[in-house]
Amino acid sequence: MFRCFKLLFISILFFPAESFSQTIPLQKINATSNVSKYLNEKKWNELFPNRFNLSSYPDSSHSKKPRTDFYSFKAFLRAARMFPKFLGEGEDTVARKRELAAFLANMSHETSGGWEDAPGSYYRWGLYYTDEKGCENGCASYSDTSKKKYLPIAGKSYHGRGPLQLSWNYNYAQFSAAYFDDQNILLQHPEKLTEDPVLCFASAIWFWMTSQYPKPSCHDVICGKWIPNAKDSAEGRLPGFGAVVNVINGGLECGVNHSDNTKYRYGFYQFFCKYFTVTQGDNAECSTQKRFGVQ
Repeated sequence: MFRCFKLLFISILFFPAESFSQTIPLQKINATSNVSKYLNEKKWNELFPNRFNLSSYPDSSHSKKPRTDFYSFKAFLRAARMFPKFLGEGEDTVARKRELAAFLANMSHETSGGWEDAPGSYYRWGLYYTDEKGCENGCASYSDTSKKKYLPIAGKSYHGRGPLQLSWNYNYAQFSAAYFDDQNILLQHPEKLTEDPVLCFASAIWFWMTSQYPKPSCHDVICGKWIPNAKDSAEGRLPGFGAVVNVINGGLECGVNHSDNTKYRYGFYQFFCKYFTVTQGDNAECSTQKRFGVQ
């Protein structure tokens, strides 16, 4: 019988971002991407056979959605072309394959519909959801009125949406400014994120590429650009996949008393590293790390 567990979505507060250098709205950028060096549509279909609305085991929350390939490889590739530094930095092919494995692992974990004995393996159930489980009809708890520059709109829900579950009004606003050159578009219409697949994938890559003070970007961590300061080193935060997990969900998944679900995030990373024939690298877990921002 089909079962699904409530997913552990990004739950820590994301502070206003220090965005990468950009002067052109993302939607107008169509640069060359290294994604096609490592992925194609055939591999995508192999890795994500149960993606949103295509699985043979549909969730009840999908019943009112048109049965289309929302999370298509074509949409992912178009979004990736807006970020030429994505898979474009790092010393060699190993670093770039490792970044791809890390990105797909986190994306899959955040949207997984799998369970322990799921058909085809737990790790082939990524991209199953578009909306945070339990928030399909909205969740008012993601509105933060203390961020005066990015005030939420009454009646709008800024719950987790997309491959990396973009959450909170201020993150919707900042991504909207980067994508449309207008922060109000997604503040007023956050639901657009799960209506446009390219926009949806772009939100995930934007989060991946963007630092969130006091955290580095996931991209800088995994491709070796981030250099830990003395405090980071003293608190166990060192370059590697573990620090990426810390950036995304360190409050729940790092340190001694971390969530048991963290094992699946690590499992996804191991799965994708094996698929792309690349080692995991050093510091692949964060069980000995303190989360970023702790005083």
